[in-house]
Amino acid sequence: MIRVVNLTQHYSVRPVLIDISMEIATGELVTVLGPNGMGKSTLIQALAGILAPQEGYVEFDGVRRRSSPEGELAIRSKVAYLPDKPWLPTSWTGRDFILAAAQLYDIPASGAMDHAERLLKLFHLEKEGNWPVNSYSAGQQKKIALASALITEAPYLLLDEPFSGGLDPAGILALKRVLKRLAQDQDVTVVMTTPVPELVEELSSRVAIIREGRLATFDTVENIKRAAGVGESLEEALQKMLDPDALANIESYFEELP
Repeated sequence: MIRVVNLTQHYSVRPVLIDISMEIATGELVTVLGPNGMGKSTLIQALAGILAPQEGYVEFDGVRRRSSPEGELAIRSKVAYLPDKPWLPTSWTGRDFILAAAQLYDIPASGAMDHAERLLKLFHLEKEGNWPVNSYSAGQQKKIALASALITEAPYLLLDEPFSGGLDPAGILALKRVLKRLAQDQDVTVVMTTPVPELVEELSSRVAIIREGRLATFDTVENIKRAAGVGESLEEALQKMLDPDALANIESYFEELP
């Protein structure tokens, strides 16, 4: 499991995350939500070990992040992190890049080759897999980035905005099915961000809502909807929790139009 204990993260003097504590069980698919600038990506980066929190800590299977070189290497061997805007080697082919990612995680060459072919087919990049990445569209680059995370076969996937970046409907469907199957059938633990309520409702075991730097709630979709009131959709429930003034601001905007 992942344990986050009293995590506090500042940028200069501005607090971004304040005393965040949560536990994510093996095989859960957790979505982190919050208004822009409220610390969603910062939380994912702290889980990934990119950031060292000023206070608190993160544990994977009882091993604390950044506590020792040996412990950190053990965690890195089983965690794949994909930022919302990943770096890609533009002169490489897509196939070369995902095979290099497999090599970093010590995936045997024969298994990596087979998995790479299946990933390229999954994302409709069989032909483009031999093209240089700088010839790809934004959506194709996103697919190759996703493939580079999936080929690691890591039991922990930390994905910042995996459904953004120009994914087409086929790519969105493929990613949804893959993440759901990995969590349900292979006990892969997924922590991701996405602002799309439909994706949250379809995929999430639980939802973590960050508001003003604090963990406002960490619960199932059904419990969040129930707390919002009878008959509320998830979108309406999330709106009440994330930004209760949004609807009033919209009406105010139209009232002031000439």
